Amino acid sequence: MTQTPDSDRQTKLDALIAAGVSPYGSRLSDIAEIARVRSSFESLEGKEIRVAGRIAALRDHGKSKFFDIIDATGRIQCYVRKQDIGDAPFDQFAFIEVGDIVGVDGKVGKTRLGEITVFASSYRLLAKALRHLPEKWHGLRDVEIKYRRRYLDLIANRDSFEVFRQRSMIVSEFRRYFEEKGFLEVETPMMQSIPGGASAKPFVTHHNTLDIDLYMRIAPELFLKRLLVGGMEKVFEIARCFRNEGIDTRHNPEFTMAEVYEAYADYNVMMEHCEAVVSRICERVLGKFEIEYAGRVINFRPPWRRARFIDLVAEASGIDPWDTEAAKKRLIGAGFKAEDMPKEHDFVLQGLFELLVEPNLVQPTFVLDHPAATTPLCRPLPSDPRLVERFELFVSGMELCNAYTELNDPCIQRKNFNDQIARGSEETIGRIDEDYVRALEHGMPPAGGMGLGIDRLVMLLTGRSSIRDVVLFPLLRPKSEDEVQAEESAVEGQPEQETK
Repeated sequence: MTQTPDSDRQTKLDALIAAGVSPYGSRLSDIAEIARVRSSFESLEGKEIRVAGRIAALRDHGKSKFFDIIDATGRIQCYVRKQDIGDAPFDQFAFIEVGDIVGVDGKVGKTRLGEITVFASSYRLLAKALRHLPEKWHGLRDVEIKYRRRYLDLIANRDSFEVFRQRSMIVSEFRRYFEEKGFLEVETPMMQSIPGGASAKPFVTHHNTLDIDLYMRIAPELFLKRLLVGGMEKVFEIARCFRNEGIDTRHNPEFTMAEVYEAYADYNVMMEHCEAVVSRICERVLGKFEIEYAGRVINFRPPWRRARFIDLVAEASGIDPWDTEAAKKRLIGAGFKAEDMPKEHDFVLQGLFELLVEPNLVQPTFVLDHPAATTPLCRPLPSDPRLVERFELFVSGMELCNAYTELNDPCIQRKNFNDQIARGSEETIGRIDEDYVRALEHGMPPAGGMGLGIDRLVMLLTGRSSIRDVVLFPLLRPKSEDEVQAEESAVEGQPEQETK
């Protein structure tokens, strides 16, 4: 069944057209932001201004009407009278409704109740809405509809709008920090002939002209390190990445990750950058270091805790982490299935960490020096080659950042790739990225690199429990036509008519 717009609104649209009114206006210049009008009222009072936005409420008083409009910055009341705008424009206003987008010219003042108001001298219809907005503007409460029709969520739920405004500011502040440090922002391929830089299952596509399969990138790492070989010593990318894996509150198949690489640095330098950029974002975007997340207060004021992976596993498990049999028994005791037990001890340790340690890392914590086999692109720890110079940042039990002292020895890198393929995990495609190894053979300087999950950072800093709350258009299962029709009924209510 084909969906149709509201018939009453269509009738009003037709009436406007018959009256010679263009229902879908063109460019409008010199528009004042509503927030600025409100904040600068004393200097603007009595002056003619122009505002524009969507009608959020409408109150009819016969020969005069009050209506509220919202723009990206706020909400303001407008007042229109027949004697001020003329008979024909006032009569045509009968066809204007909640949800329509209008421009209003008029003087700024206050009503006798003290409400800042634009007293209209004229108005212009800019877009006629043919569908109702969510009922009574009290918010779009159905979670899936919020994600599926984000445009309605942004209109009806001002807190959602604020989350995405803050997301933009967080990304801008991240970019500004690294630009000030002399880093270049670059772009690397999103379609790759061999996926690399992380252990994950890729999406596969096909290029018809070249007749080759390509993979949507799971991480930009290997291309960014090629740039280090080429002499670009400080680079970063705010990258869209894709992983053909499950969907939950912390994972979306398409996500944003910021990766940073610096020649002649190591994971300690990356730790300094990570701590500095996140704490700076807290201070400049949120205006505070303490935030509330999942019912707990998280303090991002530096310095943050630093702890070794092995020490944390030993403390949480009560065993010697290097005792293979004891580690396996403890992992089973923690709820891991015996038939799924990893063959390599390093992955047993990783399992113990994920089950026993990770959920308890509430305050920002750098976890240092991970088991070598879990991280094939990382430099071994000189004092103990069983471990590598890697850190992960955890906050509220969630991994936020992953960083290495980058492996630049092509012989060890080739061996690590071969070992990874030998494990036969579904995350590999059974091929070594020979060009990346070839690049290392030309010489890559010692370097530090890190990947920071932008979506998860925004989740934490805005207090959102699901990644879908901070991704504008998360992936959802398509709905049938009947399901869409039922959803339409749930979304659309009657327009809000208020009296004052």
